[in-house]
Amino acid sequence: MKDRTLALAGVFQAAELVRQAACHGTWSGYAATACLNSLFSFEADSTAGVYGGVDRMRLGMETLIAVLEGENRYADSLRYVIGMLQVERRFRRAAKSQKEVGRRLEEIARMAPDLDQHEREDQQAAAIAELYSETISRMSPRIVVSGKPQYLKNDRTVDWVRTLLLAGLRSATLWNQLGGNRFQLMFGRKAIMREAQGFLMG
Repeated sequence: MKDRTLALAGVFQAAELVRQAACHGTWSGYAATACLNSLFSFEADSTAGVYGGVDRMRLGMETLIAVLEGENRYADSLRYVIGMLQVERRFRRAAKSQKEVGRRLEEIARMAPDLDQHEREDQQAAAIAELYSETISRMSPRIVVSGKPQYLKNDRTVDWVRTLLLAGLRSATLWNQLGGNRFQLMFGRKAIMREAQGFLMG
């Protein structure tokens, strides 16, 4: 249950970062780095290892708890979570796309090792955004991101939105592999909230 909750928090963290980027043009860099790095975590020995540690998932845990408590300001984040879970089910059945995404992520992980962290991450996000457009964007239902036009026209913001959506799919896949399903979200809210609150309390 702990691992499942952590993977689910990964979906919620990506969704909340997408909302921040689309509505405000800025987002939590620390949390976004954890999402980005999860895409390059091919051989992690634990669920926490996928994200570089539980402490990097605080935003996801807080968003998960807020949504389960019914806070309306996270309506868009919840909509993105639902979209990611729907697309992940399609992606799971698309073996060819899975292979292509995996191969290209391995290439992107090795990009620009000489640049500083921010420049390297922006370059990786641009490459992941292109990968997302060529694969996940073609699946239905498409995840429609809403926000302020001035931010959604900014290339860097769009690159990161697509990168975060792919990171959310990665977490959704992990959640499913750990036995997560829609019924738990509908009927197991109290247990999920207890786990998430336990993570935040350390």
